Amino acid sequence: MISQFFVLSQRGDNIVFRDYRGEVPKGSAEIFFRKVKFWKEDGEGDAPPVFNVDGVNYFHVKVAGLLFVATTRVNVSPSLVLELLQRIARVIKDYLGILNEDSLRKNFVLVYELLDEVIDFGYVQTTSTEVLKSYVFNEPIVVDAARLPTLGPASIFMQGTKRMPGTAVTKSVVANEPGGRKREEIFVDIIEKISVTFSSSGYILTSEIDGTIQMKSYLTGNPEIRLALNEELSIGRGGRSIYDYNSSTGSGTVILDDCNFHESVHLDSFDIDRTLTLVPPDGEFPVMNYRMTQEFKPPFRINALIEEAGALRAEVILKVRAEFPSSITANTIQVQMPLPPYTTRYVLLILFLFCKVEWTRYIA
Repeated sequence: MISQFFVLSQRGDNIVFRDYRGEVPKGSAEIFFRKVKFWKEDGEGDAPPVFNVDGVNYFHVKVAGLLFVATTRVNVSPSLVLELLQRIARVIKDYLGILNEDSLRKNFVLVYELLDEVIDFGYVQTTSTEVLKSYVFNEPIVVDAARLPTLGPASIFMQGTKRMPGTAVTKSVVANEPGGRKREEIFVDIIEKISVTFSSSGYILTSEIDGTIQMKSYLTGNPEIRLALNEELSIGRGGRSIYDYNSSTGSGTVILDDCNFHESVHLDSFDIDRTLTLVPPDGEFPVMNYRMTQEFKPPFRINALIEEAGALRAEVILKVRAEFPSSITANTIQVQMPLPPYTTRYVLLILFLFCKVEWTRYIA
């Protein structure tokens, strides 16, 4: 049970605000933003997703640069509220197509109608885009996507020009094409977050992959579809050493430590031929989440060289080497190097070797 829900911009502007129970003061949005903005003064880094101020519990997640916040005075499950905020953001994105400050302001009537159907007097009713179609009748106002980046996190690597335009999946699932035509399309993205720790000499100490198979459906009638995965996919190591899979007989095997599936996925034939059968709901949803710690070849290799150039001076050279073919382009590469807070001046030298990069940012 939540008392309030609101969405703030990065500047702290209140874009959407809904008070369901009247138990929390109206100035909670300002109190929340001031607390989050100046949290670093407490010496604890960024604000946690859940904290309490004057008896009010604040829950927040950051999606597409916007802060989705819920407040309550009662003791509720933090994971439940945080998941609710993520699902509300996903539902709004399904209806608007693009989730940003401009789209929220232009479609505030539709957004408030969605919030009234999702939550009633602080209690969650539904977060299904498909179910909400029966109760929400406002049409979304299309926001021009020309100013948006053409590449998202799902396409950090691209090969040649064979890629879908960035605006292909930034359309509402409830809006029709010009002429009243239905969009009979479905998009599948595999998004992986790679975490690798290198030693000073460039050797891999730890490696981990957190991946998601993301799907966005524009199909009418909710037909049954099948998604075939690698037949050599194995879940759990089964007591065998990971080095057993690197032999010539198991070179194609992919070992997942663990995984979970969307509730619409049927696993009847998964153990037989690694095929997922599902009836995709409307909108965007994660078909499968997985985690893997099997040894793999990272896309980049980093070497660091630190030399003392004086009593109060040190020289740092970072070498970033691309481990993929030159026919593949890496874009939106960000290199970040944390420094002590008392560092007065720095010059960071970064060398890219055999790497084709479209845009690079250096942050120290």
